[in-house]
Amino acid sequence: MKKIILASALFMLTLTAYSQKVYSTNSEYSADVKVYVVSSEYSADLKVYKVSSEYSADGNEGHWYFTDSEYSADKKIYFVNSEYSADLKIYFVNSEYSAGWRNSDKKHLMY
Repeated sequence: MKKIILASALFMLTLTAYSQKVYSTNSEYSADVKVYVVSSEYSADLKVYKVSSEYSADGNEGHWYFTDSEYSADKKIYFVNSEYSADLKIYFVNSEYSAGWRNSDKKHLMY
């Protein structure tokens, strides 16, 4: 019984650790990641698809769900005005199949 409970807890922890529920904060200093939206997908580190349900936002593959509360978010992001002050450059795509990492070196920012 203990093994089942432990396995279940580890499984739930794994799901939560990779989820992409984000909150857009108004303060650069309270953000986990500074994000810049680029005009071309080829200059992006990550191509992002906005999902309509938080349950569709699992995995670290660019499927983001924007929460209304910073407490329910896994990552707090701040949109910067300069590409050079950003930790992560993103491009919003219209298809969930187009989402994904172009620069896997930055993948750790969203874990």
